[in-house]
Amino acid sequence: PGPVASRRSSCALPAALLRRAALLGGRWVETPVAFPVRDPASGDELGRVSDCGEAEARTAVRIAHEAGASWGRLPAKERSALLRRWYELMIERKKDLATIITAENGKPLKEAEGEVLYSASFLEWFAEEARRVYGDVIPASAKDRRILVLKQPVGVAAIITPWNFPSAMITRKVGAALAAGCTVVVKPAEDTPLSALALGELANQAGIPAGVYNVVPCSRQQAPAVGEVLCTDPLVAKISFTGSTATGKILLKHAAGTVKRVSMELGGHAPFIVFDSADVDRAVAGALASKYRNSGQTCVCTNRFLVQKGIHDKFIEKFAKAIESELRVGSGFDAKTTQGPLINEKAVEKVERHINDAVSQGASVVTGGKRHSLGKNFFEPTLLSNVTTKMLCTQEETFGPLAPVIKFETEAEAIAIANAADVGLAGYFYSQDPAQIWRVAEQLEVGMVGVNEGIVSSVESPFGGIKQSGIGREGSKYGIDEYLEIKYVCFGGL
Repeated sequence: PGPVASRRSSCALPAALLRRAALLGGRWVETPVAFPVRDPASGDELGRVSDCGEAEARTAVRIAHEAGASWGRLPAKERSALLRRWYELMIERKKDLATIITAENGKPLKEAEGEVLYSASFLEWFAEEARRVYGDVIPASAKDRRILVLKQPVGVAAIITPWNFPSAMITRKVGAALAAGCTVVVKPAEDTPLSALALGELANQAGIPAGVYNVVPCSRQQAPAVGEVLCTDPLVAKISFTGSTATGKILLKHAAGTVKRVSMELGGHAPFIVFDSADVDRAVAGALASKYRNSGQTCVCTNRFLVQKGIHDKFIEKFAKAIESELRVGSGFDAKTTQGPLINEKAVEKVERHINDAVSQGASVVTGGKRHSLGKNFFEPTLLSNVTTKMLCTQEETFGPLAPVIKFETEAEAIAIANAADVGLAGYFYSQDPAQIWRVAEQLEVGMVGVNEGIVSSVESPFGGIKQSGIGREGSKYGIDEYLEIKYVCFGGL
């Protein structure tokens, strides 16, 4: 009955794209042990996937290394055409790919379809960028010399991705790597390996050569061993990781042993500041989009709302009404759903812990505040007022549908609160004052700023953070640089 009537099981998944084995050198390789992938909405098992370990990870690295020589020497135009074909296949199969995402991740089908389009756009973008990896000729100080600068692929890239965007987090990295001439080994999140394997099936169909795109799925138990291989094997030249800051630090330590190139997109703690001059209705719409997309489970989701005292009460009132009227919790396969389940029980417990801590220190629950009657991993979209900076929800990333609102008085106070975090991925603010917009945009200690916008991600824009939110940038014209080495050639005796 109701929102759970359309829960799907593995029989509803598209058989043509459903793969449950590792992808090594263009072949599907099963392991003796498999681990279950579950639907977070129902807890049902979607299927069992090969549980790779240290041996499979090393094999994948060797295969990628062997494939790298010919892939790196392929003309950029040919690499571009193959990436373009992969993109076209993703667009053709977008509904099937979205079904897999919703089944294993839980996000509403409409959001999953949006992710597939976003994911495919990185293959399209980097197919075009592949042909624009330009070197330089630099004027030399001696007459008989010429100084050349070449850009060359770094080599094998290990790609470690999270469950919240199980397709887009892969293509954002892999598109750039393959365009640059690198080969990859992908370790997808243990909760959502089916999307990575479906991409592998389409890569094979697109004609991506064997060994260029490899996938080693593994269980939570095997993840540390597989991660360590990918970060320590001398044949791996580059690590690109998206996930928690704590895990990123472990991988950085491993990578230091062989001085690998690293890109890290780590945790966020995004502030969302609403100044007295803001258009409140636009701010509420932006807040709703920024906070509750994917049930609050994105790295750039707002984690702390800071609202100036002059419009604080009006904002709270309108935000609460919007949450109650526009958000609907249910299975991602129900067309009316805007809020799917959280990924697992642990995620639900963290949201509960943050709410209980805040309420015990004087915060008020304006709406929501508890597990949803659907049970399992469903949680009510929640709004808290009377929040202070001493509460856990303003000190840690919640990664769930919780919006805590802090009242502030001055611009300087808001900036100080926003910048007090040791991470800096995204930040948002609403203001109609041009001078204030310049000041705040420049002072916010984050890698990405949304001004009167709650959603900032796009393929053309450099995605990444500062402080402990990471190293490097993804997407945009800058994203391909992460996979290129600069080689200086001094041509003498002329």
